[in-house]
Order: sequence, then C-alpha cells, then structure tokens
Amino acid sequence: MSSAWLNELSAWLSLHPGWLALALFATAFIESLAIAGIIVPGVAILFAVAVLAGETGMPLPEALLWTGLGAVAGDTASFGLGRLLQGRLTTVWPLSRYPGIIDTGERFFNRHGGKSVIIGRFVGPVRPVIPLIAGALMMSWRRFLAFNVGSAIAWAPVYIFPGFLVGSALASQIRPPAHFYAVIGISLAGLTVVYFVLLRFQLGLGETSRFYQWLKQRMTQYEATNRFWRLYTNQRPAREGEFPLASFMLALGASALLLIWGQLATATNLLDDFDQATLHWFEQLRQPLLDGPFIVITLLGDAPVLIAAGALACAALLFRGYYAAAIHILMAAAVTVVLVWGLKSLLGVPRPEEVIGPPDSGAFPSGHTAGITVLVTLLASFVAGESRHRKRWQYYVLLSLPLVPVALSRLYLGVHWFTDVIGGLLLALAVTGAVRASYSRYDKVPLAPDVTIAAATALWLVFAGGYITLSWDQAVTNFRPVD
Repeated sequence: MSSAWLNELSAWLSLHPGWLALALFATAFIESLAIAGIIVPGVAILFAVAVLAGETGMPLPEALLWTGLGAVAGDTASFGLGRLLQGRLTTVWPLSRYPGIIDTGERFFNRHGGKSVIIGRFVGPVRPVIPLIAGALMMSWRRFLAFNVGSAIAWAPVYIFPGFLVGSALASQIRPPAHFYAVIGISLAGLTVVYFVLLRFQLGLGETSRFYQWLKQRMTQYEATNRFWRLYTNQRPAREGEFPLASFMLALGASALLLIWGQLATATNLLDDFDQATLHWFEQLRQPLLDGPFIVITLLGDAPVLIAAGALACAALLFRGYYAAAIHILMAAAVTVVLVWGLKSLLGVPRPEEVIGPPDSGAFPSGHTAGITVLVTLLASFVAGESRHRKRWQYYVLLSLPLVPVALSRLYLGVHWFTDVIGGLLLALAVTGAVRASYSRYDKVPLAPDVTIAAATALWLVFAGGYITLSWDQAVTNFRPVD
C-alpha cells in the first residue's frame, strides 16, 4: 500500500469525520485478522486515523472503544477460523503462502501457552497468527476471550494515544518552547548514555569480572573482611557463592553522589541559574492539553499510591512465604520515607512558586522521584535476579522506565527544581542498592510469579484509579499555573 493511498484516505476521512469510528474499528479489525495484519500496514493507518480523531475533537474514550472492539472482533474471527482449519493451516490458501510465520507462531504458542494471546498482540511478527493458532490447537473459547478482551484493553491505548495526542496538539496549535526538539533530543541521548553506562558498570561487577575476582582475593586475606564477604554471599544453590558487589557499589556510589549533589544544590548557588532556566523552559511548555496527562502521572507518584503498591507486594510475598523479601520491601519503604522527610525538614529548600497551593514541605529531595525510583528499581532487581545474567539489563531498562515520566511531571507542574529530582533519584538508588545487598543474605529460594502477584497488581490498579478520581479536582486546583 503506497503512501499516496494513505494520504487519500486521510483526506477523505478529514472531509467525512462521521466515518472515523468505523475507520478505527475496521483498521483494528484488519490489523488483528489472520494474515491480513501482515499485508496491510494497520499500524500506519491506525496512527493516521487517530491523528484525525484527535484533530476533529472525537472523545478519546470513544476512539479507544471502537479500536478495542475492532481488535477483539479481529482476533475472535481469527480464532474461529483456526478452529475450522485445525490441522490444515499450512495447506489452505492464503495461509499456505506463509508457512514460516505459521511455524514461528506455533512455537511461540507452545512456549508461552495462553499468555501468548496477550504477548503476541504486541509482538509484530506473530501478532496476526497467534489467535489463529490458538483456535487450531483447541484453546477453550472462554479462556481465549478472557485473554483477548484483556489484551485489547491494553493494546488500544498503546496504538491510539500517540496519534490522538498529535492530532489534539495540531488542533490546539501548541507552540513548543525555544529549542524544544534540540533539548528533547540531547536530554534523551544523555539519559540513554548515562543509563547504559550505569547498567554496563553494574553488570560488569559480576563474579566473572576481573575486579570482582581481585576484590574477592583481597577480602579473603583478612579474617574480618573474609567474614563480611561470606556473610553477604548468596547461599541459594543456583547462585551459591555470589557476593552482591554490584548492589554495594550502587549504594556507595549513589550515596557519595547524593552527598556531593546535595552540597552543590543546597549549600552553594552554582546550580541556581540552571534550576531557573529549567523551570522557565517547562513554564513555556505548559499547555492545557498536556496538563491532564502530567497530573495523572504525578498522582501515580503520590505517597498513598506508592505505599499501596508496596503493601500489596508485601502481602502477596507474605502469603506465599517469602518473608525476607517482604521485610526488605518494608524496610526500603520505611528508610525512604524517613530519609526524604528528614532531608526536607533539615534543609528546608523552598519550592518554586509557579503553582497555586504547592505542597508545604521542603523541595529537596523530590519525594515523588525517590518513591517511584525505589519501587521500580527494587521490582527490576527482583525480576532481574531470577533471570540469566545476560538478560538482566533488559529487565532493568524496561521496569525502571516509569520513573522518567513521574520525575518529568514534577518539573512540568513546577513543584520541584531540577536539582530536587536528581537528589531524589540518587537517594533512591542508594536505598535500592543497600536493600538488595542486605537481601542477598536471605536469598534462599527463587521468587516465582503466580496468581497472587496478578491479583495484587489488579488491586493496585483499582486503588490507583480510585485515588486519581477522588484526588482529581484538588490536584487540578493545586497545579493550576499562576496567572
């Protein structure tokens, strides 16, 4: 399909906006339909239609509803077709033209089972064939529909939000601040470099590294240091003899950087100009269209939401008998709260006065940034700890991404200085490193996910949604820019 055809479709829909709902449904249906999703560039069409939906003022819930219904209908049709063609998937046209994709999809389904319906919706090469194969392999209708509807609820926002926001931005004529794209590009590049350098450094401190072996040899030369080394060495059979050097180095390095950064931010004026410039830049970025999403994001970093996440995680772990892990999560939460409260009270750094009714507590360090960072980095460390060493960096990257939008929301809404956000990040990394190092002494059995983790996650989502709903009006008032 040429780009000219897509341009013509966009032009026609812009003249006939009443057909947008049908266009969203049909595109999502075809994108999810067996084999057709490979031939038709459904992602590009969905983006173009979503842009028009945002530009013409179509309500976002309506756009998500029609897209989700189309995805559910497409997968359901593919599943039914698989039931009819079981045993003949590679012999019936047009499926016979794609034996490689069918074979890949079968291996994927055999490996992941029912979860493949959820995972496969987001994985390009197998997305259009997984429902087909699930039907051919006689997965039950009830189970398939549960996975189908659940995954569509998550899939629709991922594919609709970007285009819808672009369309809404075009309709509202957003004017970005000076050097917007340069600042965003440089910031993302810098953040990526720093993040991967840190990851590379941390993962390079494993037991196979030269530094690890050199330090181990040095520590065993003296009784006191050798006792310390053995005390914190992991005793789990699969990881027996592994000392948490990376966690200790993270704790020590982040603590040292926090001390230096805190002195620069609170005891000198060296970073004041940069703080003011950052605040002014985000002031120029403020737009009514963006205020809502950033308020939602910042509410997700509020103490009640984070405490609920920690409490539910502890409850799930306690229920399954992982007492040491639950205690260490409680310890991390308590230490973070005490340190943030203590530093805010001791330093008393004033907040920017760019919003109505800002919090009364001190600014340094950012409690939201510290809280979300502890939550996601601890989660990442627990998940990565159960995976192969070579794949750990992937979990660290993916699971720690939520801290970025929460930190940015504090800058966008003008309730923190840039130095506060960095201070919260460093404090949280120090806590995470220390807690993970301590947990190594009690890491006896692997932490395997089960239905209790899924139930705890669902309860947290319900709580977070209710909290945002109840807090919305007050948050909008508090974060309204000063005229």
